[in-house]
Amino acid sequence: MKLYTKIFVGLLAGGLSGLAVNVWAGRATWVHWVDTNVAGPVGQIFLRLLLMTVVPLVFTSITLGVAQLGDIRKVGRVGARSLAYFLLSTVISTVIGILLVNVVRPGVGVPVEVRQQLLDAYRGQVAGLQAGGSTTFGVDLFVNIVPRNPIQAAANLDMLGIICFALVFGAALTLIPEEKARPLVRVLDAVAEAIAKIIGMAMHLAPYGVFGLIFVVTSLLGWDILRKLLAYVLVVLVGLLIHGTVSLSLLVRFLGGLNPLVFWRRISPSVVTAFTTSSSNATLPTNIAVAEQELKIPPRIAGFVLPLGSTMCHNGTALYEGVTVLFLAQLFGVNLTVGQQVIAMVLSVITAVGTAGVPGGSLPLLMVVCATVGVPPEVVGVVYGVERILDMSRTTLNVCGDLTAAVYVARTESEWDPRLVTAQTGLPQAA
Repeated sequence: MKLYTKIFVGLLAGGLSGLAVNVWAGRATWVHWVDTNVAGPVGQIFLRLLLMTVVPLVFTSITLGVAQLGDIRKVGRVGARSLAYFLLSTVISTVIGILLVNVVRPGVGVPVEVRQQLLDAYRGQVAGLQAGGSTTFGVDLFVNIVPRNPIQAAANLDMLGIICFALVFGAALTLIPEEKARPLVRVLDAVAEAIAKIIGMAMHLAPYGVFGLIFVVTSLLGWDILRKLLAYVLVVLVGLLIHGTVSLSLLVRFLGGLNPLVFWRRISPSVVTAFTTSSSNATLPTNIAVAEQELKIPPRIAGFVLPLGSTMCHNGTALYEGVTVLFLAQLFGVNLTVGQQVIAMVLSVITAVGTAGVPGGSLPLLMVVCATVGVPPEVVGVVYGVERILDMSRTTLNVCGDLTAAVYVARTESEWDPRLVTAQTGLPQAA
Protein backbone atom coordinates (compact mmCIF):
# COMPACT_ATOMS: atom_id res chain seq x y z
CA MET A 1 0.00 0.00 0.00
CA LYS A 2 1.33 3.44 -0.95
CA LEU A 3 2.18 5.82 1.87
CA TYR A 4 -0.41 8.39 0.80
CA THR A 5 -3.04 5.63 0.83
CA LYS A 6 -2.04 4.70 4.37
CA ILE A 7 -2.27 8.36 5.41
CA PHE A 8 -5.74 8.61 3.89
CA VAL A 9 -6.81 5.44 5.73
CA GLY A 10 -5.44 6.90 8.97
CA LEU A 11 -7.34 10.13 8.35
CA LEU A 12 -10.58 8.30 7.58
CA ALA A 13 -10.29 5.91 10.53
CA GLY A 14 -9.35 8.66 12.98
CA GLY A 15 -12.11 10.98 11.77
CA LEU A 16 -14.86 8.36 11.82
CA SER A 17 -13.87 6.90 15.18
CA GLY A 18 -13.54 10.38 16.67
CA LEU A 19 -16.99 11.34 15.39
CA ALA A 20 -18.47 8.13 16.75
CA VAL A 21 -16.94 8.78 20.17
CA ASN A 22 -18.15 12.39 20.13
CA VAL A 23 -21.73 11.35 19.28
CA TRP A 24 -22.11 8.33 21.55
CA ALA A 25 -19.71 8.93 24.42
CA GLY A 26 -19.59 12.71 24.53
CA ARG A 27 -17.14 13.93 27.15
CA ALA A 28 -16.86 10.72 29.12
CA THR A 29 -13.83 10.31 31.37
CA TRP A 30 -12.38 7.49 29.33
CA VAL A 31 -12.47 9.63 26.16
CA HIS A 32 -10.35 12.28 27.87
CA TRP A 33 -7.96 9.54 29.03
CA VAL A 34 -7.56 8.15 25.51
CA ASP A 35 -7.00 11.64 24.07
CA THR A 36 -4.44 12.51 26.74
CA ASN A 37 -2.54 9.25 27.02
CA VAL A 38 -2.85 7.48 23.67
CA ALA A 39 -4.04 9.44 20.62
CA GLY A 40 -2.57 12.80 21.63
CA PRO A 41 0.95 11.57 22.42
CA VAL A 42 1.14 9.54 19.18
CA GLY A 43 0.29 12.61 17.13
CA GLN A 44 2.61 14.88 19.10
CA ILE A 45 5.60 12.55 18.79
CA PHE A 46 5.14 12.62 15.03
CA LEU A 47 4.98 16.43 14.98
CA ARG A 48 8.03 16.77 17.24
CA LEU A 49 10.05 14.55 14.92
CA LEU A 50 9.37 17.11 12.23
CA LEU A 51 9.89 20.14 14.46
CA MET A 52 13.39 19.02 15.45
CA THR A 53 14.48 19.31 11.81
CA VAL A 54 13.54 22.98 11.51
CA VAL A 55 16.80 24.75 12.34
CA PRO A 56 19.19 22.59 10.28
CA LEU A 57 16.64 22.42 7.45
CA VAL A 58 16.26 26.19 7.17
CA PHE A 59 19.96 26.93 7.55
CA THR A 60 21.22 24.36 5.05
CA SER A 61 18.48 24.95 2.45
CA ILE A 62 18.81 28.73 2.36
CA THR A 63 22.61 28.69 2.56
CA LEU A 64 22.86 26.18 -0.28
CA GLY A 65 20.27 28.05 -2.31
CA VAL A 66 22.38 31.20 -2.18
CA ALA A 67 25.68 29.33 -2.61
CA GLN A 68 24.39 27.59 -5.76
CA LEU A 69 24.26 30.96 -7.46
CA GLY A 70 28.05 31.02 -7.67
CA ASP A 71 29.90 34.29 -7.24
CA ILE A 72 27.06 36.76 -6.73
CA ARG A 73 29.18 39.37 -8.48
CA LYS A 74 29.30 37.25 -11.63
CA VAL A 75 25.85 35.65 -11.78
CA GLY A 76 24.70 38.46 -14.02
CA ARG A 77 21.32 39.13 -15.46
CA VAL A 78 20.16 35.50 -15.71
CA GLY A 79 20.48 34.97 -11.98
CA ALA A 80 19.06 38.39 -11.16
CA ARG A 81 16.05 37.91 -13.43
CA SER A 82 15.42 34.42 -12.04
CA LEU A 83 15.50 35.60 -8.43
CA ALA A 84 13.34 38.64 -9.18
CA TYR A 85 10.75 36.43 -10.87
CA PHE A 86 10.80 33.91 -7.99
CA LEU A 87 10.16 36.71 -5.52
CA LEU A 88 7.42 38.34 -7.60
CA SER A 89 5.43 35.16 -8.22
CA THR A 90 5.78 33.99 -4.59
CA VAL A 91 4.65 37.33 -3.16
CA ILE A 92 1.63 37.34 -5.48
CA SER A 93 0.60 33.85 -4.37
CA THR A 94 0.96 34.70 -0.68
CA VAL A 95 -1.07 37.88 -1.02
CA ILE A 96 -3.84 35.93 -2.79
CA GLY A 97 -3.96 33.39 0.03
CA ILE A 98 -4.00 35.94 2.84
CA LEU A 99 -6.70 38.03 1.15
CA LEU A 100 -8.87 34.94 0.67
CA VAL A 101 -8.57 33.76 4.25
CA ASN A 102 -9.41 37.25 5.54
CA VAL A 103 -12.48 37.46 3.31
CA VAL A 104 -13.83 33.92 3.89
CA ARG A 105 -12.62 33.62 7.54
CA PRO A 106 -12.96 29.81 7.64
CA GLY A 107 -11.75 29.49 11.25
CA VAL A 108 -14.21 31.94 12.82
CA GLY A 109 -17.26 30.75 14.74
CA VAL A 110 -15.93 28.04 17.06
CA PRO A 111 -17.70 28.33 20.46
CA VAL A 112 -15.57 29.87 23.19
CA GLU A 113 -15.82 26.83 25.45
CA VAL A 114 -14.73 24.47 22.67
CA ARG A 115 -11.84 26.75 21.76
CA GLN A 116 -10.75 26.77 25.39
CA GLN A 117 -10.83 22.97 25.45
CA LEU A 118 -8.47 22.85 22.48
CA LEU A 119 -6.16 25.44 24.00
CA ASP A 120 -6.05 23.50 27.27
CA ALA A 121 -5.27 20.31 25.36
CA TYR A 122 -2.35 21.91 23.51
CA ARG A 123 -0.98 24.29 26.14
CA GLY A 124 1.17 21.75 27.93
CA GLN A 125 2.47 20.31 24.68
CA VAL A 126 3.77 23.60 23.30
CA ALA A 127 5.60 24.74 26.43
CA GLY A 128 9.06 25.92 25.45
CA LEU A 129 8.38 25.67 21.73
CA GLN A 130 7.37 29.27 21.05
CA ALA A 131 9.74 30.94 18.65
CA GLY A 132 11.91 33.84 19.72
CA GLY A 133 12.29 37.18 18.05
CA SER A 134 9.97 40.17 17.74
CA THR A 135 6.44 39.85 16.43
CA THR A 136 5.77 43.61 16.40
CA PHE A 137 5.97 45.15 12.97
CA GLY A 138 8.23 48.20 13.10
CA VAL A 139 11.81 49.43 13.24
CA ASP A 140 12.73 47.03 16.05
CA LEU A 141 11.71 44.08 13.90
CA PHE A 142 14.17 45.02 11.16
CA VAL A 143 16.94 45.66 13.70
CA ASN A 144 16.35 42.32 15.44
CA ILE A 145 16.45 40.42 12.15
CA VAL A 146 20.25 40.57 12.48
CA PRO A 147 21.06 38.21 15.38
CA ARG A 148 23.69 39.03 17.99
CA ASN A 149 24.37 35.31 18.39
CA PRO A 150 23.23 32.88 15.65
CA ILE A 151 23.54 29.91 18.03
CA GLN A 152 21.21 31.59 20.49
CA ALA A 153 18.84 32.47 17.64
CA ALA A 154 18.75 28.78 16.68
CA ALA A 155 18.12 27.69 20.28
CA ASN A 156 15.25 30.19 20.61
CA LEU A 157 13.78 29.34 17.19
CA ASP A 158 14.25 32.97 16.15
CA MET A 159 13.57 32.22 12.51
CA LEU A 160 14.17 35.71 11.18
CA GLY A 161 17.59 35.66 12.79
CA ILE A 162 18.38 32.19 11.44
CA ILE A 163 17.27 33.17 7.93
CA CYS A 164 19.34 36.35 8.01
CA PHE A 165 22.46 34.46 9.10
CA ALA A 166 21.89 31.77 6.46
CA LEU A 167 21.54 34.38 3.70
CA VAL A 168 24.71 36.19 4.77
CA PHE A 169 26.62 32.92 5.23
CA GLY A 170 25.57 31.66 1.80
CA ALA A 171 26.57 34.95 0.18
CA ALA A 172 29.94 34.79 1.94
CA LEU A 173 30.54 31.30 0.52
CA THR A 174 30.14 32.67 -2.99
CA LEU A 175 32.79 35.32 -2.34
CA ILE A 176 35.62 33.12 -1.11
CA PRO A 177 37.80 30.95 -3.39
CA GLU A 178 35.86 27.94 -4.70
CA GLU A 179 38.44 25.41 -3.47
CA LYS A 180 37.89 26.65 0.08
CA ALA A 181 34.12 26.83 -0.12
CA ARG A 182 33.59 23.47 -1.85
CA PRO A 183 34.26 21.21 1.20
CA LEU A 184 31.83 23.16 3.39
CA VAL A 185 29.19 23.20 0.66
CA ARG A 186 29.51 19.41 0.38
CA VAL A 187 29.07 19.06 4.14
CA LEU A 188 25.99 21.30 4.13
CA ASP A 189 24.59 19.36 1.17
CA ALA A 190 25.07 16.10 3.08
CA VAL A 191 23.39 17.58 6.16
CA ALA A 192 20.46 18.74 4.00
CA GLU A 193 20.07 15.25 2.53
CA ALA A 194 20.22 13.70 5.99
CA ILE A 195 17.50 16.06 7.23
CA ALA A 196 15.38 15.16 4.21
CA LYS A 197 15.81 11.49 5.15
CA ILE A 198 14.72 12.23 8.72
CA ILE A 199 11.58 13.88 7.35
CA GLY A 200 11.08 10.83 5.14
CA MET A 201 11.39 8.50 8.15
CA ALA A 202 8.95 10.63 10.13
CA MET A 203 6.51 10.42 7.24
CA HIS A 204 6.37 6.66 7.69
CA LEU A 205 4.77 7.38 11.06
CA ALA A 206 2.33 9.78 9.44
CA PRO A 207 -0.62 7.33 9.17
CA TYR A 208 -0.53 6.75 12.93
CA GLY A 209 0.17 10.40 13.69
CA VAL A 210 -2.73 11.48 11.49
CA PHE A 211 -5.03 9.00 13.19
CA GLY A 212 -4.11 10.33 16.63
CA LEU A 213 -4.31 14.00 15.66
CA ILE A 214 -7.64 13.82 13.87
CA PHE A 215 -9.14 11.54 16.56
CA VAL A 216 -8.36 14.08 19.28
CA VAL A 217 -9.98 17.03 17.50
CA THR A 218 -13.01 15.15 16.18
CA SER A 219 -13.69 13.52 19.57
CA LEU A 220 -13.67 17.04 21.07
CA LEU A 221 -15.48 19.00 18.35
CA GLY A 222 -17.35 16.45 16.22
CA TRP A 223 -18.83 17.83 13.00
CA ASP A 224 -17.93 21.42 13.91
CA ILE A 225 -14.22 20.91 13.27
CA LEU A 226 -14.85 18.96 10.06
CA ARG A 227 -16.87 21.85 8.64
CA LYS A 228 -14.08 24.26 9.52
CA LEU A 229 -11.46 21.99 7.97
CA LEU A 230 -13.50 21.64 4.79
CA ALA A 231 -13.77 25.43 4.50
CA TYR A 232 -10.02 25.74 5.11
CA VAL A 233 -9.20 23.16 2.43
CA LEU A 234 -11.45 24.92 -0.07
CA VAL A 235 -9.77 28.29 0.64
CA VAL A 236 -6.31 26.79 0.03
CA LEU A 237 -7.38 24.99 -3.15
CA VAL A 238 -9.22 28.02 -4.53
CA GLY A 239 -6.17 30.19 -3.80
CA LEU A 240 -3.89 27.75 -5.59
CA LEU A 241 -6.31 27.59 -8.51
CA ILE A 242 -6.50 31.38 -8.79
CA HIS A 243 -2.74 31.77 -8.69
CA GLY A 244 -2.22 29.04 -11.25
CA THR A 245 -4.93 29.87 -13.76
CA VAL A 246 -4.82 33.66 -13.41
CA SER A 247 -1.52 34.92 -11.97
CA LEU A 248 0.86 32.44 -13.58
CA SER A 249 -1.06 32.53 -16.86
CA LEU A 250 -0.79 36.32 -16.98
CA LEU A 251 2.93 36.16 -16.17
CA VAL A 252 3.46 33.59 -18.94
CA ARG A 253 1.58 35.72 -21.45
CA PHE A 254 2.98 39.15 -20.66
CA LEU A 255 6.48 38.33 -19.39
CA GLY A 256 7.09 35.17 -21.42
CA GLY A 257 5.14 36.01 -24.57
CA LEU A 258 3.61 32.52 -24.65
CA ASN A 259 -0.05 31.60 -25.00
CA PRO A 260 -1.10 30.21 -21.57
CA LEU A 261 -3.18 27.47 -23.22
CA VAL A 262 -0.07 26.27 -25.04
CA PHE A 263 1.94 26.42 -21.85
CA TRP A 264 -0.49 24.38 -19.74
CA ARG A 265 -0.99 21.81 -22.49
CA ARG A 266 2.76 21.31 -22.95
CA ILE A 267 3.65 20.90 -19.26
CA SER A 268 1.07 18.21 -18.44
CA PRO A 269 3.77 15.55 -17.74
CA SER A 270 5.26 17.78 -15.03
CA VAL A 271 1.82 18.44 -13.54
CA VAL A 272 1.04 14.72 -13.27
CA THR A 273 4.46 13.86 -11.82
CA ALA A 274 4.32 16.65 -9.23
CA PHE A 275 0.79 15.79 -8.12
CA THR A 276 1.52 12.09 -7.69
CA THR A 277 4.94 12.40 -6.01
CA SER A 278 4.36 15.55 -3.91
CA SER A 279 8.07 16.25 -4.40
CA SER A 280 9.71 19.09 -6.29
CA ASN A 281 13.00 17.20 -6.21
CA ALA A 282 11.50 14.06 -7.71
CA THR A 283 9.84 16.12 -10.44
CA LEU A 284 12.99 18.03 -11.40
CA PRO A 285 14.20 15.58 -14.10
CA THR A 286 10.74 15.61 -15.69
CA ASN A 287 10.64 19.40 -15.44
CA ILE A 288 13.95 19.79 -17.26
CA ALA A 289 12.90 17.36 -19.98
CA VAL A 290 9.56 19.16 -20.45
CA ALA A 291 11.25 22.55 -20.60
CA GLU A 292 13.75 21.44 -23.22
CA GLN A 293 11.58 19.13 -25.33
CA GLU A 294 8.08 20.57 -25.03
CA LEU A 295 8.76 24.27 -24.45
CA LYS A 296 11.98 24.31 -26.54
CA ILE A 297 13.83 26.24 -23.83
CA PRO A 298 17.64 26.25 -24.30
CA PRO A 299 19.36 23.67 -22.05
CA ARG A 300 21.61 26.28 -20.44
CA ILE A 301 18.53 28.24 -19.29
CA ALA A 302 16.54 25.18 -18.16
CA GLY A 303 19.60 23.71 -16.42
CA PHE A 304 20.12 26.89 -14.42
CA VAL A 305 16.61 28.15 -13.65
CA LEU A 306 14.79 24.89 -12.83
CA PRO A 307 17.21 23.44 -10.24
CA LEU A 308 17.38 26.86 -8.62
CA GLY A 309 13.60 27.14 -8.72
CA SER A 310 13.11 23.72 -7.12
CA THR A 311 15.03 25.10 -4.13
CA MET A 312 13.96 28.74 -4.03
CA CYS A 313 10.60 29.14 -5.84
CA HIS A 314 7.71 27.61 -3.89
CA ASN A 315 4.62 29.62 -4.80
CA GLY A 316 2.14 27.03 -3.58
CA THR A 317 3.93 26.44 -0.29
CA ALA A 318 4.01 30.15 0.55
CA LEU A 319 0.28 30.49 -0.16
CA TYR A 320 -0.48 27.39 1.92
CA GLU A 321 1.57 28.61 4.88
CA GLY A 322 -0.05 32.05 4.88
CA VAL A 323 -3.58 30.63 4.75
CA THR A 324 -2.88 27.99 7.40
CA VAL A 325 -1.36 30.40 9.92
CA LEU A 326 -4.31 32.79 9.66
CA PHE A 327 -6.85 29.94 9.75
CA LEU A 328 -5.34 28.55 12.95
CA ALA A 329 -5.24 32.03 14.46
CA GLN A 330 -8.96 32.42 13.71
CA LEU A 331 -9.73 28.94 15.02
CA PHE A 332 -7.96 29.51 18.33
CA GLY A 333 -9.05 33.10 18.81
CA VAL A 334 -5.59 34.67 18.31
CA ASN A 335 -6.20 38.16 16.96
CA LEU A 336 -3.39 39.01 14.55
CA THR A 337 -2.77 42.68 13.84
CA VAL A 338 -2.09 43.93 10.33
CA GLY A 339 1.60 44.06 11.25
CA GLN A 340 1.59 40.44 12.41
CA GLN A 341 -0.15 39.39 9.22
CA VAL A 342 2.54 41.18 7.23
CA ILE A 343 5.17 39.30 9.26
CA ALA A 344 3.34 36.03 8.54
CA MET A 345 3.32 36.88 4.83
CA VAL A 346 7.02 37.76 4.78
CA LEU A 347 7.94 34.63 6.71
CA SER A 348 5.78 32.49 4.42
CA VAL A 349 7.67 33.86 1.41
CA ILE A 350 11.10 33.44 2.99
CA THR A 351 10.59 30.06 4.64
CA ALA A 352 9.16 28.70 1.40
CA VAL A 353 12.76 28.95 0.17
CA GLY A 354 13.85 26.61 2.96
CA THR A 355 11.24 23.97 2.28
CA ALA A 356 12.64 20.53 1.60
CA GLY A 357 11.51 19.25 -1.78
CA VAL A 358 10.04 16.08 -0.28
CA PRO A 359 6.51 15.12 0.83
CA GLY A 360 5.67 16.88 4.11
CA GLY A 361 8.76 19.09 3.88
CA SER A 362 6.85 22.33 4.58
CA LEU A 363 5.28 21.21 7.87
CA PRO A 364 8.27 21.98 10.14
CA LEU A 365 8.55 25.50 8.74
CA LEU A 366 4.82 26.08 9.04
CA MET A 367 5.07 25.35 12.77
CA VAL A 368 7.73 28.02 13.13
CA VAL A 369 5.76 30.67 11.22
CA CYS A 370 2.85 29.97 13.58
CA ALA A 371 5.02 30.35 16.66
CA THR A 372 6.61 33.56 15.45
CA VAL A 373 3.27 35.38 15.25
CA GLY A 374 1.94 33.97 18.52
CA VAL A 375 -0.03 30.92 17.36
CA PRO A 376 0.93 27.78 19.37
CA PRO A 377 3.07 25.80 16.90
CA GLU A 378 1.78 22.31 17.55
CA VAL A 379 -1.83 23.23 16.88
CA VAL A 380 -0.97 22.53 13.25
CA GLY A 381 -1.99 19.02 14.26
CA VAL A 382 -5.56 20.22 13.75
CA VAL A 383 -4.95 20.57 10.00
CA TYR A 384 -2.48 17.78 9.42
CA GLY A 385 -5.21 15.28 8.71
CA VAL A 386 -5.95 17.06 5.44
CA GLU A 387 -2.30 17.81 4.70
CA ARG A 388 -1.81 15.17 2.05
CA ILE A 389 -4.19 16.51 -0.59
CA LEU A 390 -2.91 20.04 0.03
CA ASP A 391 0.69 18.84 -0.26
CA MET A 392 -0.01 17.29 -3.66
CA SER A 393 -1.78 20.43 -4.86
CA ARG A 394 0.78 23.00 -3.70
CA THR A 395 3.70 20.93 -5.02
CA THR A 396 2.03 20.98 -8.42
CA LEU A 397 1.83 24.77 -8.29
CA ASN A 398 5.47 24.98 -7.14
CA VAL A 399 6.59 23.00 -10.18
CA CYS A 400 4.43 25.03 -12.56
CA GLY A 401 5.86 28.23 -11.12
CA ASP A 402 9.39 26.99 -11.85
CA LEU A 403 8.47 26.40 -15.49
CA THR A 404 6.92 29.86 -15.86
CA ALA A 405 10.19 31.29 -14.54
CA ALA A 406 12.12 29.32 -17.17
CA VAL A 407 9.82 30.71 -19.89
CA TYR A 408 10.39 34.28 -18.72
CA VAL A 409 14.17 33.96 -18.46
CA ALA A 410 14.39 32.18 -21.84
CA ARG A 411 12.37 34.98 -23.46
CA THR A 412 14.61 37.72 -22.05
CA GLU A 413 18.05 36.08 -21.98
CA SER A 414 18.25 33.88 -25.08
CA GLU A 415 17.14 33.54 -28.69
CA TRP A 416 14.16 31.41 -27.62
CA ASP A 417 11.05 32.17 -29.63
CA PRO A 418 7.58 31.28 -28.28
CA ARG A 419 6.42 30.71 -31.86
CA LEU A 420 8.51 27.52 -31.94
CA VAL A 421 6.18 26.10 -29.31
CA THR A 422 2.86 27.42 -30.58
CA ALA A 423 3.62 26.32 -34.16
CA GLN A 424 3.22 22.70 -33.01
CA THR A 425 -0.18 23.26 -31.44
CA GLY A 426 -2.10 25.39 -33.92
CA LEU A 427 -3.11 27.79 -31.14
CA PRO A 428 -2.58 31.55 -31.57
CA GLN A 429 0.56 33.18 -30.28
CA ALA A 430 0.31 35.56 -27.31
CA ALA A 431 0.39 39.23 -28.11
